[in-house]
Amino acid sequence: MVRCVVTGATGYVGGRLAPRLLDAGHTVRCVTRDAGRLRDVPWATRAEIVTADLAEPEGLAEVLADTDVAYYLVHSMGGPDFEAADRRAARNFAAAARAAGVRRIVYLGGPDPGDADASPHLRSRAEVGDILLAGGVPTVVLRAAVILGSGSASFEMLRYLTERLPAMVTPRWVRNRIQPIAIRDVLRYLVAWADVPDEVNRAFDIGGPEVLTYADMMRRYAAVTGLRPRLIVPVRVLSPKLSALWVGAVTPVPGRIARPLVASLVHEAVCAEHDIARYVPDPPGGLIGFDDAVRLGLAKIRDADVETRWATAAWTGAPAEPLPTDPNWSGGTAYVDERTRPVHAPDAALWRVVEGIGGETGWYSFPLAWSVRGWMDRLSGGVGLRRGRRDPHRLHVGEALDFWRVEEIVPGHLLRLRAEMRVPGRAWLEMYVEPGPDGSVYRQRAVFLPRGLAGHLYWKAVSPFHAVVFGGMARNIAHAAERAAG
Repeated sequence: MVRCVVTGATGYVGGRLAPRLLDAGHTVRCVTRDAGRLRDVPWATRAEIVTADLAEPEGLAEVLADTDVAYYLVHSMGGPDFEAADRRAARNFAAAARAAGVRRIVYLGGPDPGDADASPHLRSRAEVGDILLAGGVPTVVLRAAVILGSGSASFEMLRYLTERLPAMVTPRWVRNRIQPIAIRDVLRYLVAWADVPDEVNRAFDIGGPEVLTYADMMRRYAAVTGLRPRLIVPVRVLSPKLSALWVGAVTPVPGRIARPLVASLVHEAVCAEHDIARYVPDPPGGLIGFDDAVRLGLAKIRDADVETRWATAAWTGAPAEPLPTDPNWSGGTAYVDERTRPVHAPDAALWRVVEGIGGETGWYSFPLAWSVRGWMDRLSGGVGLRRGRRDPHRLHVGEALDFWRVEEIVPGHLLRLRAEMRVPGRAWLEMYVEPGPDGSVYRQRAVFLPRGLAGHLYWKAVSPFHAVVFGGMARNIAHAAERAAG
């Protein structure tokens, strides 16, 4: 049994690694800035969850105490001075690991940037690896390019570009060579390094068995999924910035996430060595090829068995403030739209409708208005509606749900969503299920805390539409529950 610490457990890779380490018989301590976001994951009761911020060195050594292997799976995807933030977090972590006597650090980074013209994102990932390697604790840096798996940002980008565009004018980087790797192989490497006894202190390139261009990947994806062959015409005029806007318009991946992804594709990302096989041998059937990785990812999506998604990770900033409980809002102004409807259906039927809201199901009210609001958000650099939901039936705290995030869920009673669309203030939507004389009662509350004059003007501009949007939503949710109950 190995004692493991996993940082980034609310992210795409960390959220899959923690349960696999537990299944392998290891103990797992997850480090997160917001422990509530791991409250409802299926494996939460099997792990120890502690709250800490890698940007603050105080207490990190205690968090890492009695640890054999520490997994460093955090990084910024942009924001002001993100390189300095990543540098500071890595230095704090390395120092704390050394003080705590950690046996090994394992870091999942990006491909070797190679030259000075590399993107800031790739340079920062490489710098973090160098800091950890020089930190005094034996460190393994795994350098991966495109990771293919259900719910990964890279996979979603490839999937939507290929499925939605039978013919496309593309930037030149679609001709660059890439060595993608399946998420299953990434996780196999990560788990294996908990048991490798050698005191290795170096970086390893990791990739799948095939080297492809991005255009090859789109064509192969189309072939695997039975789509007609895609017409791809590379041109010279689409810069990485314009490419990110193009990706943001066509796929669920917003521009601020697409930018570092595109920037990592501008340079070729092919493994220079496969030395990792000396320590973690390839499986008997070999590493997973591109076509099989696509099939596995799509099967997970089809079966609603997506463990983690890129949208669930907290990409920027500190954890958002929850809905204030002070009834006077600390002297500020709160706008509230509240609606209540009796429902001639049992509590359980109403709750199934509430918990299944969003994604492909929609929001039970004026679809055009929701669609327009989603497009407005994307045009302003927000996430829009396309993030959808991970599971069509179940939600847990911290999950992304279209342009909301689940802030609280009390099964059978309350679903509270925090807005992540771009608005001049903070907004929440609460949905309650309560007992009623003829079945149940649905109660809905929208709360908006304006920021400055723009916030007040925003609420006044949209409030005339609330009767249609929020009123229709409450009415249609009630009707859906009654229909479901028969």
